[in-house]
Amino acid sequence: MKLLIARLNHETNTFSPVPTPLAAFDPQWGDDARRSQTGMRTAMAAFLDAAARRGDTVVTPVAATANPSGRVDEAAYEQMVNHIVACAPGCDAMLLDLHGAMVTTHLDDGEGELLARLRAAAPGVPIGVALDLHGNITPRMVSHADVMVGFKTYPHVDMYETGEHAARLLLAMADGQARYAVRWHRLALMSHTLRSSTLEGAMAAAVAGAREAEGQGVPAVTVFAGFALADIPAPCVSVVVTDTDDTAGHARAQRTADALAGQIWAQREGFVYRSEPLAQSLARAAALAEGQHADTARPVLLLDHGDNVMSGGTCDTMDVLQAALAAGLSGIAMGPLCDPEAVATLWAAGEGAQVTLALGNKRPMLALGLTKTPPVLTGTVRRLSDGGYTVTGPIYTGQRCQMGRTVLFDIGAAQIVVTEQTQEPFDLGVFTCVGLDVTAQPGPRFLLLKSRMYCRPVFGPLSAALVEFDSAGVTSSDYSLYPFSRVQRPVYPLDAA
Repeated sequence: MKLLIARLNHETNTFSPVPTPLAAFDPQWGDDARRSQTGMRTAMAAFLDAAARRGDTVVTPVAATANPSGRVDEAAYEQMVNHIVACAPGCDAMLLDLHGAMVTTHLDDGEGELLARLRAAAPGVPIGVALDLHGNITPRMVSHADVMVGFKTYPHVDMYETGEHAARLLLAMADGQARYAVRWHRLALMSHTLRSSTLEGAMAAAVAGAREAEGQGVPAVTVFAGFALADIPAPCVSVVVTDTDDTAGHARAQRTADALAGQIWAQREGFVYRSEPLAQSLARAAALAEGQHADTARPVLLLDHGDNVMSGGTCDTMDVLQAALAAGLSGIAMGPLCDPEAVATLWAAGEGAQVTLALGNKRPMLALGLTKTPPVLTGTVRRLSDGGYTVTGPIYTGQRCQMGRTVLFDIGAAQIVVTEQTQEPFDLGVFTCVGLDVTAQPGPRFLLLKSRMYCRPVFGPLSAALVEFDSAGVTSSDYSLYPFSRVQRPVYPLDAA
């Protein structure tokens, strides 16, 4: 068979001021797309492996992924999507590694539009999609996919396995062994990302229900937590079921989706995160650091999820560091902080130089009406680096990351990794690339990371404790900061249940 296999991933925060041009995706085309994904732990890699085992021919129009940010530029979207659609005629099946929450400057539903165009370009050709757990599922996505499977883990460590699952069903359909269809149930529930962890609570219970249904013979069941930081009609929780395309399968799929949706709604408060004031979070962090022996102490993680890169954060807010310094905390390692202007100044000064400059708080968050004043700090340039490192896992294992020119800036109470590009801290490489070993003994008392969840598989086991900080930024859990105008109401928790 001839299979179309492509990857196009973006989680769009419509309140984020971070632009998303074509360059943000670093798109790989044709054979380069195939090579870039071979051996990775992505859904597209699983598609390629499945095709190789069968001896199928593959066409790989593009592999493109951008960090979460603002709306995708229309020109970028059209170039990548047109290339995928142009390759569809003549293919026997299509497997797509998508996110499920892409919004562009001209479309609310990037994935639904892509699937509709593919269906029109290749009528009758089966389409299977693997999606992120935080996908905002839409009617167009459901109606134009034959197989839909999403991640069951957050942090996402089952991307490859999700691709295997989707490929297994879709290729059986392409072989004529089965026919599938997608049914769903969307709830009027905007979950908080910090309550979509599959390790505990209501989300863990929902995913357990999905696994139980699959264990009883339903081909695929996914609970999508949605991504609420998008001002679109329904950035909501959904349950999606792939089952056989016949009367019995349709009925079973809808029963499964409805039953699981009912369980989720009954536990809806478990999908809501209630933030505490920064001062209270700081007091808890300081108390957790006390009493540890200096020579064997492990750092306390300070997670600034109000400026979370992997949800579209600017990666430059200074709220938590300023509050920590004002409270007298020291022994802080922080990074990465994205401030290209500061990097240029520090790079020009050179290693060993003492510099006073305005750091961070440079990017206005106009959608939230927030403009912050950069603090003026004095410190020493300890190390200059090209900011490159390779992820060691378990998320994005083997991926090469590039933060641009990177500087370790030591202000005494804190050592700050300052970069030219935004970067989620999902690997020790964000620190080791500038010679900072945060695992050393004695080491930092506090690790300040701009992250919600992706850092936890790596930094969690290295730390003594973890404290979440909800700063005022475009990824805050405080929904009152966001001027939602297009979301269909009523919806929980914006409105009473």
